[in-house]
Amino acid sequence: MTKKFTFFICCLFTISTTFSQSKDAANTIKIFGKVIDAKTNQPLEYATIIIKNTKTEKVSGGITDLDGNFSIQLPKANYQISVEFISFKSISFPAEEITSNKNLGTIKLAEDTNSLNEIVIVAEKSTVDIRLDKKIYNVGKDMTVKGGTASDVLDNVPSVDVDPEGAVSLRGSENVRILIDGKPSALVGLNGADALRQLPSDAIERVEVITSPSARYDAEGTAGILNIILRKGKAVGFNGSVNVTVGDPQNYQGAVNLNMRTEKVNVFSNFGYNDRKGPGNYLADITYLSDGAIDSLRTEKRNFDRNRAGFNGNVGLEYYLNDDSSITGTVFVRSSNNNSYSTNNISSFDPSGNNLYNSVRIQDEDEKDESLQFSLNYANNFNDKGHKLTVDYQYNASNEFESADIFDTNLEFNSTKEISVDNLFQADYVLPIGESAQFEAGYRGNFQDLTSNYLVVAPNLDPRFNPSNNLEFTQNVNAFYTQFGNKINKFSYLLGLRAEITAIDINLLTTQENYKKRFTDFFPTVNLGYEVNDDQSFTLGYSRRLRRPRSRFLNPFENRASETVISKGNVNLDPTYTNSFDLGYLNRWGKLTLNSSIYYQHSTNNIVRVNREEVRIINNKETNVLVREPINLASEDRMGFEFNANYNPSRKIKLSGSFNFFQFETNGEYTYDITNPTTNTVTSVTQDFDAKNTSWFTRFDARVSLPLDIEWQTRLFYRGPRSDAQSDTDGVFSANLAFSKDILKDKGTLVLNVSDVFNSRKYVTNAFAPSRENPTNISNQTFQWRVRQVSLNFTYRFNQNKSQKERNQQQRDDDGGGDEF
Repeated sequence: MTKKFTFFICCLFTISTTFSQSKDAANTIKIFGKVIDAKTNQPLEYATIIIKNTKTEKVSGGITDLDGNFSIQLPKANYQISVEFISFKSISFPAEEITSNKNLGTIKLAEDTNSLNEIVIVAEKSTVDIRLDKKIYNVGKDMTVKGGTASDVLDNVPSVDVDPEGAVSLRGSENVRILIDGKPSALVGLNGADALRQLPSDAIERVEVITSPSARYDAEGTAGILNIILRKGKAVGFNGSVNVTVGDPQNYQGAVNLNMRTEKVNVFSNFGYNDRKGPGNYLADITYLSDGAIDSLRTEKRNFDRNRAGFNGNVGLEYYLNDDSSITGTVFVRSSNNNSYSTNNISSFDPSGNNLYNSVRIQDEDEKDESLQFSLNYANNFNDKGHKLTVDYQYNASNEFESADIFDTNLEFNSTKEISVDNLFQADYVLPIGESAQFEAGYRGNFQDLTSNYLVVAPNLDPRFNPSNNLEFTQNVNAFYTQFGNKINKFSYLLGLRAEITAIDINLLTTQENYKKRFTDFFPTVNLGYEVNDDQSFTLGYSRRLRRPRSRFLNPFENRASETVISKGNVNLDPTYTNSFDLGYLNRWGKLTLNSSIYYQHSTNNIVRVNREEVRIINNKETNVLVREPINLASEDRMGFEFNANYNPSRKIKLSGSFNFFQFETNGEYTYDITNPTTNTVTSVTQDFDAKNTSWFTRFDARVSLPLDIEWQTRLFYRGPRSDAQSDTDGVFSANLAFSKDILKDKGTLVLNVSDVFNSRKYVTNAFAPSRENPTNISNQTFQWRVRQVSLNFTYRFNQNKSQKERNQQQRDDDGGGDEF
């Protein structure tokens, strides 16, 4: 019914438009011209032509093509015309009555070198945009993520890495804050890694990488912030696109983007459905030691078969109260049903290699996730350029239910139900002072309530280690900030201070224990910029950050991956505090653009996951059990450098690469007791976590235009080996390949994408427990989250061209998470 109704409306719209065009053909004129760079005389593709009817105030327009040309047909009327392009000064023409075809000639736009708000790399299609406190990477024409997910998009962003379990790291650190449209969001959900794998890449417009956040942003995330900006159509009239993907292993996806904009109202929507399988595998060889000699051997071979099916929908309405203010309401829903079936073949051997026993552990797990987000935004520009007040309210609700049947020597059932409700209130005020200064102040209140119910039913379960529990977790954060910035000739500065008042309540209903944590912190920020000339600039940033322990990190009850591998939380965890420094340099040499930076971070009370040993009775036998839990270590120092380069030798060849090298040093020790369950003797163990290690990762990307208008893209990635106090991880290489071809008069695009061409994205780790110096067990583990994938994607656009969809952010009223000084 819905599909038929949509098809009927589209047909009705097309017929009425065609009729009106034929009726008014005699009253139609054409406005045309060409836009070029005043400095290089090169044509500017995707420049925006804005045409406003002075009587009706209706806005229309278009964008330039590959050669900078534009041609727009309109009824005869009195029009005011302006031409804009990101990082260039706009040009406006006086209003005039246009009754015949109008040739605006060659329009030359000059770079906006005196812009206060941003320092911009003018790269191909604005792939990289650098401001005082953020870097923006536009998803744009990245073919290698077509038919993929948000996790795939982040894994392609320079400075960012996504490991096999979906954990996202920035510059080698997993202490990164992920926001959606500038705010915490139910779209990330209770399990961020799984949620990112459910959000389709087609819904994402760009990713902001903020390594030196200003005071406007939350202080959460010691490595920085990743802000995912979702697509919101802005083009005038009714337009949209349909996207379909098929792939192997099983990957079926469909997405629809619809937008309707009139003089007063803009309605935008995104709908997507995906059904995919993700086979993977895990192999572990474990050696148990006693006084340095081999006591026993154990192998584990796991095969995963994950099935994921989910729907997401985003509908928003923006109402323009007048030329300076608007109200926007958005509703987002996400629902997924996942099944994971895994088999673990376990074999145990004596020191001579003789088989002692074999067993099979089968886990059949079902998971259902539901998220709802409602957002309301009011924006008022006060008729002055840059003078702005925005007020936001956001409601998030997430519901996650997991159940698993586990078959080995015993039958075990476990289930987890988590419900989270968040309310967010925010207000931001921006006041320009004179021609170059700016003052900001604001408030954000984030109020989270979470309940978790974990149930385990198993025979012969030791009541001392029964992991079943009920948890209530509340976290309220009230934040206030102010910042001031100015530009004096070539020097820019932005100084800010943020105060955050945190209240955390933990209620362990199972044991009737209650814990309260209260702390007030201040977070200064400094961002400086100096433009040597049009092609060179320096930035220097400082910020104080923190990492609050999540609810799962604070829950002391156990979660069993197997009989001998257990993870648990630590209710005594404190926040991690980090001081971050970042020095950046930008230079352009003709067709080559280089952006490099040196960074240093010092953290105290650093939260790390450690492995320790316990002895328990399993199947009437003393067994060494590996327990993994988070603790606070004394300190960590992290330093490194990175550079990103773009080189476009011609219009048909575009090359880019990035390299990140980092070193981290941890200091601290951990003392715990091991109790023998048979003799009740207690042994005290002290682990030394002093460690120093270096690692690196690099990317290379090439886009080449082939004959027959075929686009070819290759992306290579290598993550260098790395070590910490308890493990060594080998390097990982992977390659992605994609081809695209525009069809149907550029209204359609076909993309063939191969992810992990050589099936080499496998993580090999050697782990030592409890310590590297005196291990009692050594395990060699090989983990592959997913195998090579091949997919075919088709996109069809109606009432818009290809570039219009990919370059919405160039529209003059772009709302991408807020302007930054």
